Amino acid sequence: MDFAPTEEQVAVRELTATVVASRDASAPKWPDTQLWTALADASLLGIALPEDVGGSGLGLVEFGFVLAECGRGLARVPVLYSTVAALAVDRFGSETQRRTWLPGLVDGSRILTVGIDLTERSSHPTARRDGEGWILDGALPSVPWAEQSDRILVAADAADGTVLVLVDPHAEGVATTAQDTTNGEPDATVTLTGVVVAPDEVISGLDPNHSALQWVWQRLVAGSSALLLGVCEGALRLTADYTNEREQFGRVIATFQAVKVHAGEAFIDTEAIRVTTFQALWRLDRGLPAEREVSIAKFWASEGSARVTGTAQRLHGGIGVALDYPVHRYLLWAKNTELRLGSAQWHLGRLGELLEASS
Repeated sequence: MDFAPTEEQVAVRELTATVVASRDASAPKWPDTQLWTALADASLLGIALPEDVGGSGLGLVEFGFVLAECGRGLARVPVLYSTVAALAVDRFGSETQRRTWLPGLVDGSRILTVGIDLTERSSHPTARRDGEGWILDGALPSVPWAEQSDRILVAADAADGTVLVLVDPHAEGVATTAQDTTNGEPDATVTLTGVVVAPDEVISGLDPNHSALQWVWQRLVAGSSALLLGVCEGALRLTADYTNEREQFGRVIATFQAVKVHAGEAFIDTEAIRVTTFQALWRLDRGLPAEREVSIAKFWASEGSARVTGTAQRLHGGIGVALDYPVHRYLLWAKNTELRLGSAQWHLGRLGELLEASS
């Protein structure tokens, strides 16, 4: 089996790397509007969306390369959440909804986010019928980019299943409370009180099997793993450059056996994240069952990224804790993304449940 990326995938990766590298990763602004515009101008925001709405017509594997490069460059933009929400609109929405939302998401003039996390202990908001629409009540404890988005993709529990709807964060009955995050990524608690959702903002109607919810969830988790892959790659590259320049006892420290061992283990973790992440994305792209592969990818991404970024900081020695040196940012990004959408322990438990169910 050939695991090498295609020429087209290499081109996507290189283009994304060039665009992301053109921006200063140390700039504190969230979102980086100039980078967001540059990604749109390079046709990268619609990489996995069909051509009839302005997208590139590629797939989730190519989207994974975009996310990895955004992670490597610590890009302060909502590529993951906005694109997954767009994919859901494309897959489950009406033609009118596709024409209304997707062109704006491709050209960067609109932002969507996803208010779904199946690992949260609190239940989904509840939904009750209101003619052809719904009325929502409940709370979403942690929604990335909620206050910066035009709509939030929400899963709500009705009496006989789940519905996927778009909620305007500025609509009547919606209250957002900004939350602090480890790396500064915008986040908010969203409280819904009698929020009316019109029929034209219902993306997926009553679904007793929760299949649409699972469809969105799996792509969100796999995409999160791709982001963590890029974070690890960036931390590892920074560490390799530093250890090949820093001298101690008349030798560069990269030649020391202990440094080699720790760097080698970090490299193995990064490659494990790469293989499991792209396996999950490849299966999702082809409509194959991937629930197990998605949890395997996120397990490796969560646990491996903690080891890789921790090792990177330690191998930098004293400069590793200096806030004017970039290596600490990779640790903060990894920690923020590691626990979101399921920790390593949560996905390991989920894998145990899947194995038990199949035995």
